[in-house]
Amino acid sequence: MPWFIPRGVSHPLTEEQVKGMLKKYDKNRDGKLSKEELRLAFKEMGLHFCGWKAGKALRFADINGDGFINEDEMSEFVKYASKWGFRIS
Repeated sequence: MPWFIPRGVSHPLTEEQVKGMLKKYDKNRDGKLSKEELRLAFKEMGLHFCGWKAGKALRFADINGDGFINEDEMSEFVKYASKWGFRIS
């Protein structure tokens, strides 16, 4: 069973749709997602172990090592998050 089943979504999501969903969690509007912003996003999306997953996602997708996921790193993050059940077309 996937770790993430999108609520109310019965069709595959495009990578751009997933990026758009995540951008709304950039609470301070700095163009980057912090671990805490990712944790809150995952929690609202219904994922379990949100803090742990946010940390794993950062370690995977944070290519420049600044502790955030920026626009350039978002595609890597989406690839990683797709392992949890995001259906990306």
